[in-house]
Amino acid sequence: MKLHRNLVFAVIDALNLIFNEGEYADKVVQKVLKYDKRWGSRDRGFIAETTYEMVRYKRLYAEIATVKAPYSRPDLFRMWAVWAVLKGIPLPDWKQIEPTPERRIKGRFDELSKIRKFREAVPDWLDELCAKSLGEKLWSAEITALNRPAEVILRTNTLKTTKEELRKMLSQENIVAEPIKGYPYALRLPVRANVFVTEAFKKGLFEVQDANSQLVTPLLDVKPGQRVVDACAGAGGKSLHLAALMENKGQLIAMDIYGSKLKELKRRARRNGIHNIEPREIDSTKVIKKLYGKADRLLIDAPCTGLGVIRRNPDTKWKLQPEFLNKITKTQQEILRNYSKMVRPGGKMVYATCSILPQENNDQVKSFLAAEEGNDFTLVEERNIYASKSGYDGFYMALFERGE
Repeated sequence: MKLHRNLVFAVIDALNLIFNEGEYADKVVQKVLKYDKRWGSRDRGFIAETTYEMVRYKRLYAEIATVKAPYSRPDLFRMWAVWAVLKGIPLPDWKQIEPTPERRIKGRFDELSKIRKFREAVPDWLDELCAKSLGEKLWSAEITALNRPAEVILRTNTLKTTKEELRKMLSQENIVAEPIKGYPYALRLPVRANVFVTEAFKKGLFEVQDANSQLVTPLLDVKPGQRVVDACAGAGGKSLHLAALMENKGQLIAMDIYGSKLKELKRRARRNGIHNIEPREIDSTKVIKKLYGKADRLLIDAPCTGLGVIRRNPDTKWKLQPEFLNKITKTQQEILRNYSKMVRPGGKMVYATCSILPQENNDQVKSFLAAEEGNDFTLVEERNIYASKSGYDGFYMALFERGE
């Protein structure tokens, strides 16, 4: 493999912004890929994949390179040299690359690979917490699965097309997409491709959405003509899916505390041909109180640690802090207790997170059912979905019914 200096330098720039400036990996990669318009798909792929791989295994590479944060530029080149040696890529004769003892690197890698927190590159506190919460065996399997790069999964927009029609249209644009058993709306891309430049995307025939994420909204059992509330809608991935399941009929109220995310949802809804979504910014408690007892269906896709989706957000491992878990579990409790009041008697509610921790999932459900606000609710079904067992993102979802 021939290495190009400008591509490697772009990776080093990206790592500096992510590790030292605290910027988000996905935003940094987008920014760095704009450096040179002449880069082809292979060049762009090298930058994105190398950056993500080094973010994923930061602790392992830093330990082998014997460097500590904050990382100087020579430190980052040392870490990159470790990555290259372990990948079997001959190191170029550049002044930025110091003479590198390849045998020592491989020996140290073999040593550290026996210890999970180094092999899987996780902070001590997170490794201990997850091992205690999930058990050693499940946590080991889960973090190995979560360190694998995420595949590109599409969700068919059934308002505009069928899964088979979408496959045909994509194949005309030289993109192979395969159905996934057990996921009625999903197509998997065995070979990565930039799907956002396709005609099918521009026409709103699909959204990019993880396969397990696509299981959340069907659990809510929505019907055309209902009043449905997506209480933590964000940029609306699940709102769009709900609207399709509602066949564009009825009222879908998409709520969030961030107005900017709801603007993005409006834009996406237009492309999807959806017109039954009504965005509402939660700028006071009144917005919620107005809907008490009025929703046929309520989705609470709660804010969480995001530990189930670190395949696509590997920098979460380094950004998360122990105190955040305490803070977010309190927020989840408040949301469940206050927002659940929007469900009408006889209505249904789904509480979901993209976390694998029981503290954010089963424990929250038990706490809610034991509270006064949970008195009218019955837990119908709950699912813990693990990356190690499914091959896709980690999720939790619980379906409740409110008594008549």
